[in-house]
Parts: sequence; C-alpha cells; structure tokens
Amino acid sequence: MADSHIILILDDEQMVRENLEAFFEDEGFEVRTASDGEKGLAIIATGEIALGIIDMRLPGMAGSEFILHAHAKSPHTHFLIHTGSTNFKLPSELKDIGMTSNDVFIKPLADMGVLLAAVESKLGSA
Repeated sequence: MADSHIILILDDEQMVRENLEAFFEDEGFEVRTASDGEKGLAIIATGEIALGIIDMRLPGMAGSEFILHAHAKSPHTHFLIHTGSTNFKLPSELKDIGMTSNDVFIKPLADMGVLLAAVESKLGSA
C-alpha cells in the first residue's frame, strides 16, 4: 500500500522533519517535507499528497490554518496533527472538515508505531 501514497511532513524543527522522513521512508512511503505553511501549500498544490503530518506551531501560518487552506486546495488529502502542545484542543474548524481527537499526536511519541498505524488507517480509507 505504501508505495502509492506520498506523505507531507510539515514541521519547523529540522530534526523532527528528518526523523519522521527517515521513519516513513523506511516503512516504504515516499515523503515530502516543508518547514513552513507556505512551502507546504506549494507541495499540496501539486495534487500528489495523500496525507499530511502537520505541526501546529509554525512560523507565519499556524498548523490549523495550513490544514484549512490545504483542505480547500486538496479535499482528498488526509491530515494528522503532530504537536508538542500537551494541552492542544482540536479547533471546531478542523472538526468541521472531519478531523477528530484520534488525528492528534503529542510529541515526542514513545511509540512511532501508533503514528504509523494512524497513517495506514487513513490511507486505507482513501
């Protein structure tokens, strides 16, 4: 399944981007990365992204704002939130586009398998 899906990792922390990129590439996914929302939207505009793993605190555009813009450009793309904010609450605007608390992951993850399972679940329903 993985070889037909491209994942976007949007995080302003280089080490987080590189670690997630290496992990998902090892799992057989093709990965694109971006450090801010504007670069992420340019990647979304290609139409090739099946799923985005999005940090919430980004320079310029917040992650939730990015997801709303990206969803408008590419409604078929799925999103997961990967945030360091332990008190993060899913905004109603993201609930309105179908996201749930099951789409939110708090950094650092002790078990990357949980994130992998969520990615595979979302892409299995794509």
